Formats: sequence, structure tokens, C-alpha cells
Amino acid sequence: MDLVRLQKALSVEAEHGFNNLEGNQHRFSEFLCLMLGQPPAVTEEDNRLRLAPKERAKCQEIADQFASYGDLTFSQRQHLVAETRRFLHQLKKVTEAELAASTPLSASSTEGNRSSAVYEKTPSTTPIASASSTPVALDQAITYLPGIGPKSAAKLAKLGLFCVRDVLYYYPRDYVDYARQVNIRDLEAGETVTIIGTIKSCNCFTSPRNPKLTILELTIRDASGQMKLSRFYMGSRFASRGWQEQQKRMYPAGAAIAASGLVKQSKFGVTLDDPDLEVLDHSADAIESLTVGRVVPIYPLTEGVTADLVRRAVIASLPAAVHLQEALPKGLLKEYGLVGVQAAIASIHFPENSDALDTARRRLVFDEFFYLQLGMLKRRQTQQQTQASAALAPTGRLIDQFYQLLPFTLTSAQTRVVNDILNDLQKTVPMNRLVQGDVGSGKTVVAVISILAAIQSGFQAAFMAPTEVLAEQHYRKLVTWCNQLHVPVELLTGSTKTAKRRDIHAQLETGQLPLLVGTHALIQDTVNFARLGLVVIDEQHRFGVHQRAKLQQKGEHPHVLTMTATPIPRTLALTLHGDLDVSQIDELPPGRKPIQTTALTGRDRQQAYDLMRREIAQGRQVYIVLPLVEESEKLDLKSAIDEHQTLQAVFPDFTIGLLHGRLSSAEKDEAITAFREGKTQILVSTTVVEVGVDVPNATVMLIEHAERFGLSQLHQLRGRVGRGGAQSFCLLMSSSKSETSQQRLKVLEQSQDGFFISEMDMRFRGPGEVLGTRQSGLPDFALASLVDDQAVLELARGAAEKAIEKDPTLDRWAAMKAELEYRYQRLMGGAILT
Repeated sequence: MDLVRLQKALSVEAEHGFNNLEGNQHRFSEFLCLMLGQPPAVTEEDNRLRLAPKERAKCQEIADQFASYGDLTFSQRQHLVAETRRFLHQLKKVTEAELAASTPLSASSTEGNRSSAVYEKTPSTTPIASASSTPVALDQAITYLPGIGPKSAAKLAKLGLFCVRDVLYYYPRDYVDYARQVNIRDLEAGETVTIIGTIKSCNCFTSPRNPKLTILELTIRDASGQMKLSRFYMGSRFASRGWQEQQKRMYPAGAAIAASGLVKQSKFGVTLDDPDLEVLDHSADAIESLTVGRVVPIYPLTEGVTADLVRRAVIASLPAAVHLQEALPKGLLKEYGLVGVQAAIASIHFPENSDALDTARRRLVFDEFFYLQLGMLKRRQTQQQTQASAALAPTGRLIDQFYQLLPFTLTSAQTRVVNDILNDLQKTVPMNRLVQGDVGSGKTVVAVISILAAIQSGFQAAFMAPTEVLAEQHYRKLVTWCNQLHVPVELLTGSTKTAKRRDIHAQLETGQLPLLVGTHALIQDTVNFARLGLVVIDEQHRFGVHQRAKLQQKGEHPHVLTMTATPIPRTLALTLHGDLDVSQIDELPPGRKPIQTTALTGRDRQQAYDLMRREIAQGRQVYIVLPLVEESEKLDLKSAIDEHQTLQAVFPDFTIGLLHGRLSSAEKDEAITAFREGKTQILVSTTVVEVGVDVPNATVMLIEHAERFGLSQLHQLRGRVGRGGAQSFCLLMSSSKSETSQQRLKVLEQSQDGFFISEMDMRFRGPGEVLGTRQSGLPDFALASLVDDQAVLELARGAAEKAIEKDPTLDRWAAMKAELEYRYQRLMGGAILT
């Protein structure tokens, strides 16, 4: 059993969305069954690993589960892969202990009796940095570091490195792990390894095909076999006889040698690709090279700055790590199993092995998340202490009457979130709560109950939406309910006539108008509320920080409820909204049928059109969404305007509407109204329909060039159908042959869970793309990843909450408080510090 290959396979499967990938010989699940179903033998004659009966049984149990992997749901696959990775990690520790206690494979072992347990160890290397004879201070300019000087310092300044502290916190972007010594016969293509053996022969010559190419060829052997290594030198200066003879003298036959590199298959057998070499006095000697036998750091570089220069600066700076002050309390380090900051900084640059790297990285990632969360929680605590809001009545006549108007009972998730909000509104501390709910989960009803709590307490409420389409949809719903409750409500957008606008302004200032719905028009200077008690912001991620703040400033610290129908992965929610309370409506109303989702290619188009005709014949309606308004010279994509004209010839018997962002407000409203009233059977649109268009009679959503959209956006578009009682369909038309694109669309085919889809979207595209870079407000992490470090973020959040609970001022931890003040502003860069 090859634990390394198993872990790699599990990692790749997770990265590609748990889609049971097809390999060269087997599917992922078949490969796991084969590998796990045949545990190592238990006889000692061939020196194989001995697994305990419990471990052998566990291997077989997991293999049996992977036999039915194709039938599992996404969450079940995710859980099985995670559990298997944890089990193999524990098994690796056990096998390493047994290997250390066993005798190495002898040279007399034959290939036919090869061990299924690969013999490996960590090569012996010299320490990277020792105590410097010249003291090195953290704030010392790098110009004065040994081996740097003014010219090198000027180059390093391009990377923002000016003092020793800058260098210590300039983390590698990647690593090449050569800290794994194996025998030649155990080499497998694709792995990075170190071989220590004896030089059997050396030859250095000019290529007969290219006079400027010089080839150095070595044959080395160890107790298990031999291999050929080649290095290539391009340039006429390497073609001289003298230089080639010098190379031969550097690598004499019989000398011990260490070689590190990537294993690849060649016509001569396995070899190392462009290996790094070091000749040793003896095979047991420690390796001195910075690139042989170690975990080698790879740093971000720029023009004129070499990897060697950065490594030299790091090595010269490492002695100063002893001056780094430990800011975290000893109890916290012990509770969360964190190494000290001095050891972490040393190991993040030149770790002894991959375990040391993991330990160092975990501590430094924890720091980045911890200080971010601590800063957000402290900001919220400060706001609660310094700002006072009106306490709103959680019960009353308006809310009671509203419940009686509803033709349905709230779901348990809606009830839970309403209770969260009403509990907040009773307090004199301003509420700051984010409600996340999937498409159709009933967020508007929750918002209305909050609004009525404010109105029945004698306050006004403002409801802001990002687009006129969405604002008008909310207004129509609210008018239906508010008229029955005798609560005045008005709509204010950029299209509102001047006379109507003046009337609304006047009613707001006198307090006659208790509820105003609108777009960005609500934050204009001329809009003044008499007694604003509650602000509701829908699709809050579409507004800038300052826009949201400006609406809040219309009142004396009003309560704030923000909502989104675009579920944000928990890691993003904590990072962006760590100072908010977050509630999730994670349940859909009963009776909703899952939307049948299918990924199609161009050859399936006729089937799609046939389905549309059948649905329209039954009185249903259809959306067709495209990424562009007009044809683009740069992109070979269909446009809404062109497709509208084309479809009129394809469906001559149907009325086809057109909706896109360049239409005036009146034209948009006309197109939506015609579709809502059934006057048009097909609506061709851009992503304007992503939110705010509610037509329960629409049952088909055809999305052209689906590969151009993010998963979360596709899920939002899909949510425009399935809003009535009939079975609905979402057709994802794609011409892309990219494996990644196909895997992404498969996620939509197999899942209706917006929270899971947003997690997968983040894995595929990264956090910045999921949020949209324009106003994402993501902090600039040096090391942490919101995709890979979710577990550490959760721990850091818990630790920050405990710290604030014990001492809201943080005065008992002076070093931690000072580090927070330094890091928080630097990390956030002012992005969300409003």
C-alpha cells in the first residue's frame, strides 16, 4: 500500500469536486478499492509492514465503502474522503514508527521479492542558520546583513524588503520537498526525492546535435540498484574542453553523492529531472547545500531578484528570530497546540521536513486569522458600548395581524431567525445581523416582521435593494401586505418623478411615512428620516461599505438587518463579517420540487427547444439567459440582442421579450411586466434577471455559455424557476470541452444546496472571484487560505471569542494587544474598517 499515492489521489478528488475522476487505468473509487483492499502482508521474511488486525479491518471497511462511492451524495462523498485522509494520516505515523524500528532493506533483496513498504528516511543536513557573531536586530536595515550590501539591498527593496523583520515575514509561496531519501529501486515518477549513492561513472561532452549544448552524465548506484542522471548546460562557454574536464574532476568515480529532483521516466528507466547535486566525503555526512536533501523554499520573485539572493537574505536574517516577542499567552498556545513564533518563523523558511513545515504554517496561519477575528470582535464590542439604539417591541398588533395574513406557516428555520432578530431588537445595543438564505427560502417575510417591529414601536424603516428591478419587486410584495395592515409604504428610485420625490421627502421628515423602499436613491443627502429605527439592506454584498454606512447614518444608530440570497461560505462570512451576527435560513418551504438540472452541449440544442415548446404548450414560460448584451469582437459568445432576433425565427408562434441592463427603467419594467402577465412566453435576458424577477409560471431556465458564469451565479439564475408548483427545468448549455468546466457544471446537476455550491465555487475559482473583486473587501493574507485553512479559521475564531469574553479590553495581555493594533490595520488595509 503506497500511502503517498493514496493521499495524492484523495487530494486531487477533493480539489475536483468529488466527481469520481477517471484516471489512465481506473476511476478514483476503483483505485481506492484496489489499494485499500490489499493491505501489506504480515510476514517478516520480506520485511513488510505489520498492520494490526484492527487496522487491516479498517482498510477493508473503507475499501467496501468506496465500492459504492458512485451512489453516494456529494456530502457523503466529502465525508468519506475526509475520514479516509484522517485514517491514512494516522496509519502513516504508525508505519513510519515501524520503519524506524526495522532494519533497512539489504542489497541482496531481489526485485521479485521487493517490499511493498518503501524504505525511506530524512537525509542528514547541516543547520541552515546558527547564532551570528554579529548581533542582528529586527529593525536593522538589510544593507548591513552579511553577504547582502547596498546593491543587493536595492534589488530586495523591489519586493518590499527593507529591514530584517520584513525578510523574516516574507513567506515562501511554495516548497519542493527533497527531505525524503529513498532507494533507487523504489523511485516512482512524479515524486520529489533525494538519492544518496556512489558515483559509478561520469562523462561530460558536447551534444553531437547541438554544439552549444553540453551534457553532464552520471551513473550512480546504491544498495538497491543504479540509475543514470543528466544535467544540461546551454552556452558556448560550457563547450570548452577545460570546463568539461573540470566537471569530471568534481564528480570522480567512487565518490559519495547526494542528488535531489523530480523523478521522471526516460528511455533509460527512471531518472531525476535536472537534479541538484552535492558530492559528500562519505555517504553518512550531512548535506550542506541549500537545495539538496531539504524542503526547499520557493519565494515570490520579481525582475532582477534571484531565488538565491532571497535565500541568502533569509539565512542572514534568521538569527534575529530569537528577538521576536511571543504575543500569544502560554495557555492559548498549549490549548490549541501551537508552536512558538520563533520556531514557526525559522521552520516556515527552512523546515527540517514536511511535518515541521505543517506545524510552522499552522501557527502563522492561526495568527493571521486570530488577529483578524479579534479585531472584528473588539470593534463590535466597542460599538455596543459606545452606541445606543432604541429598544423595539418584539410583539404587538401589527406582527399579530401579519401572521394572520400569511397563507402558510413559517418554516422552523424562518422561526429561528425571526427569534434571533426580535431578541436583538429588544436591546438598546444596535443590531447588526446578516441573514443568509437560499433562493426561495423566505427572507422577505423575515424582513417584514422586523420592519413591523420597528413601525409598531413608533419608528421608521428603510429597505434598500441594489437594483430598481429588485426594489420594485419588494415594493409590490410589501404593498400587498401593508395595505391590509394600513401601513403606508412608498418606493424611491432614480426613476421616481420629481414631484413624487418631494412628496416622499416631506412625509419622511414629518414621520408620516413609516416605510420607504428604494435603491441607492435612499442615501442621497435630501433624504431625511424623522425617526429611523431599522435599516434593511438586501443583497448587501452589491453595495460598497460606504454606501451601507451612509444609510445607517440617516438615523441615531438604527438597528441593521442585511440579507443575501447568495450564500457565502462560512470562511468568507467569518472573514468579511466577523463583526456581525450571522443567521441562516437553511430550509426551504415544504412542497418545493427540486429543479431538474442538466448540462447540455450544442448537439443537444434541439432537445432543449422541444422541452421549451412542450412547457409553453402547457401554459408555462421560459427564460433564456446570455452573458452579453451585444456581440463582442473579442469573445465568441452569443449576445442577448442577436439571440432575441434568432429565436423569433425558431419560435414564430411565440412572443419573445428582451431584457438587459442598457434598457431604460421604463423599458425594463415593461419587459418584466409583459412576462409576468403572460403576454410574452419567452424572455431573453442578460443576468439582470439574477435577482428580483419573480414569475411563478416560468418553468424553464436555459443558460447559454454556462461555463462563463460562477457556480453561485448559476444557482441564483436557476432560482428564477421552481417558484410555483410545477416541475421546473434548468438547462446549462456549454460549448467548453475543459474538464474543469464540466466538473463545475456537474456540481449544479447534482446539488440544489446553495451553501454547498458556494463552497465548491470558492474551491474552483477562489474567494475573490466568488465575491467579485470590486467590493469584496477581502483582507490581504500573507499565508492563510480561506479554501485550505477552514479548520484553523474556526479555531482562531473560537480563541478570539474566549479572549474577548475574559477581558474585553485585552489589557491583561499587553503584547497581544500591541500585536493586534499593528496587524489589524495592516491586514485589512482599511478595506472594511468603516
